Amino acid sequence: MSLFWRIFLLNAAVLVVAVLLLLGPVTVSTPVLLGEALVLIAGLVAMLTANAALLRFGLAPLQRLSRAMATADLLQPGHRTEVVGTGEIAELTTTFNAMLSRLEAERATSAGRVLSAQEAERRRIAQELHDEVGQTLTAVLLQLKHTADQVPEPVRADLHQAQETTRAGLDEIRRIARRLRPGVLEELGLHSALRALAAEFTTSRLGATTHITPGLPRLDQDAELVVYRVAQEALTNTARHSGADSVEVHLRPLPRGGVALLVRDNGKGLRDAPEGAGIRGMRERTLLIGAELVLGAGPHGGTQVRLNVPGTGPEDRPGSPG
Repeated sequence: MSLFWRIFLLNAAVLVVAVLLLLGPVTVSTPVLLGEALVLIAGLVAMLTANAALLRFGLAPLQRLSRAMATADLLQPGHRTEVVGTGEIAELTTTFNAMLSRLEAERATSAGRVLSAQEAERRRIAQELHDEVGQTLTAVLLQLKHTADQVPEPVRADLHQAQETTRAGLDEIRRIARRLRPGVLEELGLHSALRALAAEFTTSRLGATTHITPGLPRLDQDAELVVYRVAQEALTNTARHSGADSVEVHLRPLPRGGVALLVRDNGKGLRDAPEGAGIRGMRERTLLIGAELVLGAGPHGGTQVRLNVPGTGPEDRPGSPG
């Protein structure tokens, strides 16, 4: 039954009851007596209540659909509104679910293009930093050393200080280039890349450790890059915002195939902080490989980021270089 006929019949039922009451033996005096007024008010309240209840029942599917539309999030796909009954509301719900699936697919495709372009730009910048800026600073270091060997002793100390400053700048550029383009991931594999990443974030104030289960199924290149980038962003957030002094990086097999990445710290936790660009970027990357990203509190406080990467099938071979 269509929504129009459903609402029409509900209101018609209330009006028919009102007419039957008018045609019944009940009479109203002039002027209206107190008892008759009370009966009329009670009847009116009863009809309005019945009408409101019937309308609420009839429009409940539309309200459920409205809530689903208001809470839909393309970065957390898979949630669909249940199709109940038949008629316009059921058709509208089916159309909304189909539109949501299409939007999620288009969002994943466009995000994939953007992230692929971003990775290409990262590689280009890293290469330029290494080839252009890095080589220039290396030449400056050599020139400073050559000059320091020929100048008087008072000036030599200043040149040595300039050498150390230049060397520190060269190390920083190399570190930035490594973050932009994880060469160790391409050369030695995911396991070694995660260990190197944890070592890079280990400081006097933060200890980062890795725990990798042997015999993990092999991931394709795109999945390995997503796992690496999610771990990198999670460690960056820990170092910048959590106030933690310890963080663990786990790589484990999933019970039904696939791999789970877990980054857990002992910091102050997420609390009510809104999701920033870093977390949104992690969700975008997660969509590319059909994985699941879960952020929340750890079992003993702090924050944990879990990335569940599904397996690609029974042909997965265990092991990974590194």
